[in-house]
Amino acid sequence: MTVESVKPVTSDASELREPPLAGGGIPLLGHGWRLARDPLAFMAQLRDHGDVVRIRLGPKTVYAVTTPALTGALALSPDYIIAGPLWESLEGLLGKEGLATANGPLHRRQRRTVQPAFRLDAIPAYGPIMEEETRALVERWKGGETIDCTSESFRIAVRVAARCLLRGQFMDERAERLCVALASVFQGMYHRMVVPLGPLYRLPLPANREFNRALADLHLLVDEIVAERRASGQKPDDLLTALLEAKDDNGDPIGEQEIHDQVVAILTPGSETIASTIMSLLLVLADHPEQADKVCAEVREVTGGRPVAFDDVRNLTHTNNVVVEAMRLRPAVWILTRRAVTDTELGGYRIPAGADIVYSPYAIQRDPRSYERHLEFDPDRWRPERSKDIPKYAMRPFSVGNRKCPSDHFSMALLTLVTAVLADGFRFEQAPGSVDATRVGITLRPQRLLLKPVPR
Repeated sequence: MTVESVKPVTSDASELREPPLAGGGIPLLGHGWRLARDPLAFMAQLRDHGDVVRIRLGPKTVYAVTTPALTGALALSPDYIIAGPLWESLEGLLGKEGLATANGPLHRRQRRTVQPAFRLDAIPAYGPIMEEETRALVERWKGGETIDCTSESFRIAVRVAARCLLRGQFMDERAERLCVALASVFQGMYHRMVVPLGPLYRLPLPANREFNRALADLHLLVDEIVAERRASGQKPDDLLTALLEAKDDNGDPIGEQEIHDQVVAILTPGSETIASTIMSLLLVLADHPEQADKVCAEVREVTGGRPVAFDDVRNLTHTNNVVVEAMRLRPAVWILTRRAVTDTELGGYRIPAGADIVYSPYAIQRDPRSYERHLEFDPDRWRPERSKDIPKYAMRPFSVGNRKCPSDHFSMALLTLVTAVLADGFRFEQAPGSVDATRVGITLRPQRLLLKPVPR
């Protein structure tokens, strides 16, 4: 995917309009109650009111953007920075000094530090680790046994990230701790974003205590990883070594808090989004056996019957399209926010300095104006002859511009490899007790996906 400059059409200030206000708000909570009750439907319905729509979250007015072109403009314009309700809710986890939340010169310096780990020519070095972890995953699964897809998906996501980027022998016990903690933390942060009742979240209520315990465990986990590396005296060629040796703009070592926040950003949002996507792909393989069979057939044609290797990924075009289509219909990151740093405009609407802007990749990627049969799972829509008709910025799972996810190629390689290995080894069916409804938090994933693998 290429990054191209997008500039909003500039209008004379006197011609700018005030965006329409969405209906259904209530005193104190505004639209937060609707966003909390049925967030995906609420964000999708906003497109019916206009390209830019005002909503209220508590006492705050937030501007919602509903079209692909304007989300592209928003992501690429220097008039907007990473900020707003989403990022404020994440500060307790990500801090203020990590790549995910930093802006300006700090963000540019941090990106220079982490980018070498994700260069295209660096990705093949991670191939053996991805292969080993993917095969270990399926070797644990026995035909007819019930698989808890949540814990299994988190386990592989965490282990691959740790072994590739931190060179840590990340034990299963820690992966389990991270899985349990993330479930509580991300759900709590989502509620804090859509229903901003700050003082109530400091009360010693059971939900608040659970959230605080989970958050503390996450930070303790990161401190353990950094301390173990320092104590070892080892300096492998990985991202953690780069962080420990990084310098700030004055030539001094970066602070401990920045190192901590960067490791958090590697292990938590990355693991959460990759694991959520793997769960969605497992659901696809179970619900669309015809697609699983096509992936299996492609794998065996490419490999000639040998085990799938990392080097095969570039030739698995249909498998890649299955991954992209799964991310279209069930994006892990379903809501994003920005903040205007100056008086500006989007689509002819006035956006005041300091205003928060929100948009939903979930709603954008399911818009019937952009996609024929928009709710149908159709990987072939990503074949070159068809994908050319999809509007620009209607599908940007890793964002664009200077906020583009640096690990996009890493993530796509892992997701394609995992899908290929799983479809080649098993057919899947949902087990009793499985709940495949979408669980909405900071990310999207199946509520409680339980599958039975059937060896091919």
